[in-house]
Amino acid sequence: MPDAAPLPNRRRFLAGSSATGLATLLPGAAGATQKGVLTGFDLARRQGFPMLRHGPFGLIANPTSVDATGVHIADILHETADVPLAAMFGPEHGFRGSAQAGKSEARSRDARTGLPVFDIYAKSGDALTAIFRAAGIGCVVFDIQDVGVRFYTYISTLFDSLVACARLGYEMIVLDRPNPITGLDCAGPVMQPGYESFIGRAAIPIRHGMTVGELARLFNAAFVPALAGRPARLQVVGMQGWSRDMWYDRTGLIWVPPSPNMPSLETAIVYPGTCLFEGTTLSVGRGTTMPFAYLGGPEVDGAAWVAALRRRALPGCVFRETYFTPGFSRHAGETIMGLELIVTDRQAFAPIPTALTMLSDALRLAGKPFWSDRGRTFDLLAGDGDTRTMLERGVTPERIVAGWLPALDRFRARRSGYLLYS
Repeated sequence: MPDAAPLPNRRRFLAGSSATGLATLLPGAAGATQKGVLTGFDLARRQGFPMLRHGPFGLIANPTSVDATGVHIADILHETADVPLAAMFGPEHGFRGSAQAGKSEARSRDARTGLPVFDIYAKSGDALTAIFRAAGIGCVVFDIQDVGVRFYTYISTLFDSLVACARLGYEMIVLDRPNPITGLDCAGPVMQPGYESFIGRAAIPIRHGMTVGELARLFNAAFVPALAGRPARLQVVGMQGWSRDMWYDRTGLIWVPPSPNMPSLETAIVYPGTCLFEGTTLSVGRGTTMPFAYLGGPEVDGAAWVAALRRRALPGCVFRETYFTPGFSRHAGETIMGLELIVTDRQAFAPIPTALTMLSDALRLAGKPFWSDRGRTFDLLAGDGDTRTMLERGVTPERIVAGWLPALDRFRARRSGYLLYS
């Protein structure tokens, strides 16, 4: 394969958006003077939970569903008079977060509240509708911290729950939380028809630049009616004090790992790009202290890979050789010489173009493709079949990214009507 050209300048590669909007559903203006960001839950509690007092409701939550002091919102709601929390629902990793990637917790009764906990991981259509109906509720509340990436499965659970609520005539309430990697940039390919899966339910790019509340508004208006015959009765309780340029460590909120291999904001920053390696036979460092920053496998010489990437001087990051032993998933228990991706300037760093260049160099060094399951997982992560085939042909990352721009521009125009924060 021909050597890839150096990445172009940051402006062209980030292909970000500064489109803004403010909806009437937002309880407080972004940039307010109170200390730190107030989440949708914080504001609902400040108001006395008026939206939750009309009948039994179920809560979709996980360990990130906490208040500013780290107390889980299920415990708070259960102890609040006249707030009829009747059931809880667990996404991937489970309601209490004990399950690893691709797994969930079985149906149980919560030890703290005594309420039933239903497993809804990867449930959709009739199966999810039946679970909501069996729970004896009339409203579903969603409060989970997302990481701003299409293939992170919590937003697929959000999407499927909106469809189920629309079919049942239930109300759905989304308590909003920050996009931890800012809400400015849209990047990556917009998912094409035929590539729908649980790691991509709708035609949005890999880095969507929206909060879960904004996504709920977009999903409900643009996609749910085609599947349910009507939109869901949706209410979004917005945040106060969050603006689109905020990284999570500027919010004043505590970081609770959204999943076992998302231990820090630094992981979330590289994840939009390096998660694409889940579609290969290389390890992404699962079970190490640096998941999605450690990458490697016997398919690629780690030292040569690092040397090739250093010559490119990619913006906002550096690479170093490292040895690591994955705890599970690919190459579990094997000592691998690979690389560590280190972000030195998160404003300049472009995770998806960087990962494309890493893949391009690795494929050239390996001399043959190293996709898992014949490329199907990679295609679902990318949301198309073109990215993989262009990488195989040696098309440069610059040309691949340029091909995404028209669809990204159309997505930016569409999303602008659903944004809640300036």
